Amino acid sequence: MTMVRAAVRVAPGMTEIQEFPLPEVPSGSALLRVEVAGICGTDVKLYGHPPTDEPVIMGHENIGILTHASPEFLEREGLAEGDRIFVEHYVACYHCEWCTIGEYRHCENTDWRTNPDARRYGYTSSRNPYHLWGGFAEYMYLPWNAVVHKVPDGVSAELAGIVTPMSNGIQWALLDAGVGYGSRVLIQGPGQQGLSQAVACKQAGASLVIVTGTARDGARLDLALRLGADHVIDVTREDPLTRIREITGGEGVDVALDCTAGAGTLPILLGIDALKRREGVLLVQGELAAFPDFPLKKLTEKAITIKSARGHSYRACELALAQLASHRFPLEELTTHRFGLADVDRAIRAIGGGEPDVVHVSLMPWLGRS
Repeated sequence: MTMVRAAVRVAPGMTEIQEFPLPEVPSGSALLRVEVAGICGTDVKLYGHPPTDEPVIMGHENIGILTHASPEFLEREGLAEGDRIFVEHYVACYHCEWCTIGEYRHCENTDWRTNPDARRYGYTSSRNPYHLWGGFAEYMYLPWNAVVHKVPDGVSAELAGIVTPMSNGIQWALLDAGVGYGSRVLIQGPGQQGLSQAVACKQAGASLVIVTGTARDGARLDLALRLGADHVIDVTREDPLTRIREITGGEGVDVALDCTAGAGTLPILLGIDALKRREGVLLVQGELAAFPDFPLKKLTEKAITIKSARGHSYRACELALAQLASHRFPLEELTTHRFGLADVDRAIRAIGGGEPDVVHVSLMPWLGRS
């Protein structure tokens, strides 16, 4: 019997290497030989504060080679064994109203917050049938309703590993916030999401892209400039609102994107102040449980629209893969650190600030193995 090695989260901040039998593939299903599982800030939170006591194989940004695929799976997806594919972390039901319009990111079948039996890569218990529900493993199980994309020729596994933050950037900035030709954009936070949004905004024709960060983000702010940002601001060294007004001639920006991942209320307040006088768009992430004294009056006086950052659509993923294939921007510079399966703990802590100049971490289950 072939056994599969996986790093399993067994307690908060604790993983152990376990082995599972390589599953038999039922009709309509397949396996993925995992090449890269990207690690992001969400993994840091899920690792330190798991939403469940169940053992979980983490890893929700997964790239690999299609293998052990049933004929039905290949016919349905238009793929062949040996193809490199990107597997989204959503496992859609394909029956609800959201799935029928292509917005499976809202499908109840994928929402671990409200559905304890949800199927979602990197979140689902390894005790569930087929066990391999995350990318921190040598193989991953693909049921009939897995959402997959073929990686274009010329895109390496490691470069494809950033398709999730790239697709989020496209979804949030372009499809949700409406950034387009001539837009003036403020991006707060130069992590992998913020840098991806800088690329997406520049590609869409934004006339001005401003990226903010702190003193410890020096390398990331430099990278933001290489990826198309027009200006960067270190908020620990100069007043960001004053600088934004200088850059825009007092007019402000059209869109403010918050990618600070829980930095408190200050980025949201800055976004509101930095937006132009009428009908700007503020995109926020759901990191704040409460916001006392929220400036609703100022928000309504400026007719600001608030958008929520939540996942990505199929279209955003396809656009992200096309962006990677174009090689127009030096996106390979986002892939800064690589770790093998035995170093999952170190890899997660690296993205959480444990190592310098980290942007995106690639967990490679086969690194150091044949």
